[in-house]
Amino acid sequence: MKSFLVIGLGRFGNHLTARLVELGNEVMVVDQDEERVSKMASVATAACVGDCQDEQVLASLGVRNFDVCFVCVRDDFQTSLEVTATLKELGAKCVVARADREKQIKFLKKIGADYVIHTEMDMARRVAMRFSARNAFEYIELTPKYAIVEIETPKEWEGRTVAEVDVRRRYNVNILGLKTGDEIIPLLDPEYRFQEDAHLLIAGDKNSSLLLMNKV
Repeated sequence: MKSFLVIGLGRFGNHLTARLVELGNEVMVVDQDEERVSKMASVATAACVGDCQDEQVLASLGVRNFDVCFVCVRDDFQTSLEVTATLKELGAKCVVARADREKQIKFLKKIGADYVIHTEMDMARRVAMRFSARNAFEYIELTPKYAIVEIETPKEWEGRTVAEVDVRRRYNVNILGLKTGDEIIPLLDPEYRFQEDAHLLIAGDKNSSLLLMNKV
């Protein structure tokens, strides 16, 4: 279990909070709008009304104690910059800021944001890759170079073992496991024999993964 601070309760902040709590984490939410805080008070572990542009408000939250601080302020980039910078000055371990436009990313990183989320750009990249490849059921970009992809088992692999196909050497990817419904079974046995219609989770170089997706 980790502890998170979510600053800004717009749609993104609300969804993020709900999902983090669902995953078993402790989450404190902060917003200067009392009504927004009231709506999320029953979901979050703790809720606080306050103006996070005020350094004293942020300092009172004990930001050093959170594993990650999310800055989800929307429609006010100046506030997002100020809050991000202040969090780093107060010793926050990890600050993740939200950007509405691509050009905002470099400014947030310059003032210390550890990660910047551009929701529309990230989603567009994921959707483009997901639907550009045949028979790819899920696509998660880990870095600009590496990704995890869910695919059907290529026909030419059926009936052969992982060792026989020599997946890592020939395709420059690793098989993480099999997916059945919502269940993921780790696949570590090189003697596993590929089955028809089984879904595989593969991880590796993005270009190699795309080539493999289009082989299915």
